Amino acid sequence: MARILLIGGHGKVALLLEPLLVAAGHHVTAVVRNPAHEADVAATGATPLVADVASFDLDQLTSLVSGNDIVIWSAGAGGGSAERTYAVDRDAAIRSIDAAAARVPRYLMVSYFGAGPDHGIDPSDSFYAYAESKAAADAHLRASALDWTILAPSSLTLAPPTGRIDVTADTSRSVARADVAAVIAASIDEPATIRRSVRFNTGDVPIAEALQTLPVASA
Repeated sequence: MARILLIGGHGKVALLLEPLLVAAGHHVTAVVRNPAHEADVAATGATPLVADVASFDLDQLTSLVSGNDIVIWSAGAGGGSAERTYAVDRDAAIRSIDAAAARVPRYLMVSYFGAGPDHGIDPSDSFYAYAESKAAADAHLRASALDWTILAPSSLTLAPPTGRIDVTADTSRSVARADVAAVIAASIDEPATIRRSVRFNTGDVPIAEALQTLPVASA
């Protein structure tokens, strides 16, 4: 059993992930910004904790992550203003990485397929702030001494889970949110995912097998 702090606990993927982690025997604290979301989180078996990580400084985030074995970042500004996007998806994410580096050995970041400095998004596109933020946060995590994993799913769907993924594709297609949750849960205890970036679509290989046999190109 691990003590897991899940930041962004009311996201669509997070709400599917929480019962998987609880069923695996982990103690899950799920951070939410809106008190109205506490009941939804509690229904999954996770323990809700209300906190606005975008407003937390490094000391506050260090206190937040302390006592946990694993941090999972699944938070996001959810669009809207570029200012809010940079504040959450870049600045708060980077502070959480620095906080974890002092207290927690394992950190999993939920990113997206295509994230990176060469994301190719035009500055005039409303997605640009998010792409820039994820590129910066992912790079900061890679440069850390943490046992990190960056999970980069392709376009998310509400399709039923298949339990199978493709970690070899060069082109983003789609993947069910439920399968993304399963990939995160499986990555926690899979040594092959440590200090690796995992891009994936829906595919033909069972999730556990795919994570055990990651291609060199995904590093």
